[in-house]
Amino acid sequence: MLSLIVFLPLLAAVALAALPRIGDTTARWTWVAVAAVDLGLVAVLWLRYDTPPPGQLTFAQRAAWIPGVNSSYHVGVDGLSLPLVAMTAVIYLACAGYALRERHRPRGQAALFLFLQSVSLGLFVAADLILFFVFFDLSLVGMYFVIAGWGHGDRARSALKFFLYTFLGSLALLVGFIGLYVAAEPHTFDIPRLVAAPPLQGRPVAGGLVLAAILLGLAVKTPTVPFHTWLPPAHTDAPAVGSAVLAGVLLKMGTYGFVRIAMPMLPQAWRAWAGVLIVIGVVSVIYGALVALAQVNVKRMIAYTSVNHMGYVVLAVGVAGLAAADTVQARAVAVAGAVTQMVSHGLITGALFLLAGVLHDRTRTYDAHRFGGLAASAPTFATLFAVGAFASLGLPAFSGFIAEFQIFTGSIAAAPVTAVAVLGILVTAALFLRALQRILTGETAGRSIGFADLRAGELWSVGPLLVLALVIGVVPRPLLAVVEPAAHAVVGLLGR
Repeated sequence: MLSLIVFLPLLAAVALAALPRIGDTTARWTWVAVAAVDLGLVAVLWLRYDTPPPGQLTFAQRAAWIPGVNSSYHVGVDGLSLPLVAMTAVIYLACAGYALRERHRPRGQAALFLFLQSVSLGLFVAADLILFFVFFDLSLVGMYFVIAGWGHGDRARSALKFFLYTFLGSLALLVGFIGLYVAAEPHTFDIPRLVAAPPLQGRPVAGGLVLAAILLGLAVKTPTVPFHTWLPPAHTDAPAVGSAVLAGVLLKMGTYGFVRIAMPMLPQAWRAWAGVLIVIGVVSVIYGALVALAQVNVKRMIAYTSVNHMGYVVLAVGVAGLAAADTVQARAVAVAGAVTQMVSHGLITGALFLLAGVLHDRTRTYDAHRFGGLAASAPTFATLFAVGAFASLGLPAFSGFIAEFQIFTGSIAAAPVTAVAVLGILVTAALFLRALQRILTGETAGRSIGFADLRAGELWSVGPLLVLALVIGVVPRPLLAVVEPAAHAVVGLLGR
């Protein structure tokens, strides 16, 4: 079933690309139907999921692929990957519904996003480093064409900057993977085997160099400070559905790589780099929030909050490397919070980017100063935007609160100095409240006059994302029951 989940969207994409007689309406609804079926299959997978032993995967499938280098088609899931697979399926379905009114080459757009869906799902279930790298690189290609083909503004430059930055990161990542392969005995790219027998244990210099290469590749994708500069222009000039996928799914490929590859395969080097990662996480949290506070462009503001929110994840995984025996439970809580934050950020920020797309669709601008009193002319839009803003700043009853509470509880217990990052929450609250005041409150003025409220397709795309964030915030146990055993397993592997 796992391979069907991964490749069903790709088969549909090939069909849309190869059959030119398929009409635009058929193509749009094909995207919706395939995304819905894929989400249904993921739901079945979740219901059948049983926690595997530490370091192992369930629903595993393996087939010979490149035997000369001992690389295979190997896929499987555990508590780290299954939540991200489910989140990916939900976000792509939301984007498919949002794009039903797309008039600019809808068949090509549907095919490209179905291709991206397969690539995204494939990365999160990959259990072989070469397979992981292939999906990692293909995501760059797909998003490049999304920005260049369906974006606005200086889309060609933004697409090129995105591709060159992230491609440079992927080259560093490949160098790190080759280092792991060369050091392993026997040579292999198989992730469970490399986790079971860390290849560079007891070799701190070599392990540090390999980890540096892997961290560079993943940090660019995440992105963390100072590797974040490609993100704001890419988001600003991407279409709404492109920004939702970029922030909701593609950024998680970097943070997922931390917990799936870097931490369990290079535990000694990760412990040595823990302090540096904590500093990078804290800087990303505060810097991302402060720069977001200075923005008047709504989309750039949301983009910089992604730097802030991904900083929480980096902070948590950095704290996990502080291997003291009396902080095992606290560090496991922080890692569980990091995975929860990945899911929460995907849902909430995906919804916010779709809502920002509504602003641009109606008025051709993201400038907050050109709006005012939008709550009167578009009450449904205003309600969902306010809900998304409060969810993003970590208000209780939303998934962001659950994630950030775990991250700070675990981090402060293991390293009290990390409490300084709490300032990021305060600044995030200020920036969202100011945005709500500028855009929604006061007299109806500027571009808010005559602003059409959400259409049915937009409402049914954005609404479920925020409802899921609310459900996780109120009833987090179904998600945490999957995540927590995997988080404890990762912390245990780091202690070797």
